[in-house]
Amino acid sequence: MERLIADDMITSSAVEAAFRTVPRHAFVPAGTPLEVVYDVDQSVITKTDEHGVHLSSVSAAYIQARMIEQAGVGPGMRVLEIGSGGYNAALLAEVVGVDSQVVSVDIDAEITDRARVLLRETGYDRRVRVLQADAVHGMPGEGVFDRILVTVGAWDICPAWLDHLAPDGVIVVPLRMNGVTRTIAFRRNGDHLTSTSSEVAGFVPLQGDGARPERIFRLPDRQGQFVSLRFDVGAPDDVRQLDGVLDTERTEVWSGVTIGLSESFADLHLWLAGFLPGFCLLAADDGTELAAERRWFPFGVVRGDSFAYLAWRPTDEGSRAELGARAFGAHGKDSAAAMSEQIQAWYQRARRGPAPTFAYWPAGTSAGAVPDNVAVLKKTHGLLMISWPVAS
Repeated sequence: MERLIADDMITSSAVEAAFRTVPRHAFVPAGTPLEVVYDVDQSVITKTDEHGVHLSSVSAAYIQARMIEQAGVGPGMRVLEIGSGGYNAALLAEVVGVDSQVVSVDIDAEITDRARVLLRETGYDRRVRVLQADAVHGMPGEGVFDRILVTVGAWDICPAWLDHLAPDGVIVVPLRMNGVTRTIAFRRNGDHLTSTSSEVAGFVPLQGDGARPERIFRLPDRQGQFVSLRFDVGAPDDVRQLDGVLDTERTEVWSGVTIGLSESFADLHLWLAGFLPGFCLLAADDGTELAAERRWFPFGVVRGDSFAYLAWRPTDEGSRAELGARAFGAHGKDSAAAMSEQIQAWYQRARRGPAPTFAYWPAGTSAGAVPDNVAVLKKTHGLLMISWPVAS
């Protein structure tokens, strides 16, 4: 608790009181060690599928606290939680007070049944109403809510969610942008939404009709291990061009941009997702040369028969690292150069400036002319714009 307060994840007395009151250990699987349950950075998985894919979890305490603060939840508000589990809904119930109601909805009947049992056992069943439904289609008869918290990773903002949002309401949604997720608080601004805050976080993905499966391409190496490329959008039309790419000589291009070894540069990942065509996420099986290399980050770019990935190398100072790209393929140097150019652009135009902001324009509205420092991502139900204030 003290760390959540010290790190400004909790900033209000109402949220602090909720975290001190609701027993987190009562909402996780029996036998989960308490040091795991109350680790502020650690989520606890509550359901997986037959392949071990995570379907539901009790999210890390820091992001639960931050989302409630981002939403500005307060006494007397009517709150909708999309993605159930029980614990977060109980926290919300504590914050809004006994005279208000929290509605928690999930598509999975097993999850909603479990949430009802846990809320009843902890005494919150009269303050939280749990519904089993695909929230993408809305909840007929439920009306509008002052605050909506989406607690699953979403690729888009569904129109039905906005139909349930009060005119002066706030929706907080973990939004996936070419594989990079930010938990963003949006408030209505005329005919569109504008962000008031954002946080780096990861969530289990939305299920049902609003799901957006990734396209995954597995590239084999000489040992029969694989490097995987994962695309939200912009996947290559003919992935066969990459056949044998890991057998080619590796090339590299360095950007000249350096960062401290303990310095965060998460906004670079978002910049690449917004401005680098062919952007993808990267994963390497144990046993591949790439996995053994270690000095890289899971972000790549594909250009025709080649791909590059974000990498780093130590500088002479020892406490800093230079960012750049390494690549495979006949035109790997071009791919690496494209990534390095965007690293330089991020550093020159955004690194020392304010954090990026977000705007969402639902289908049927017009964003008008788009400045150069704004990335535009086309979604199913609208346009997402990421603005990078110019560094002073």
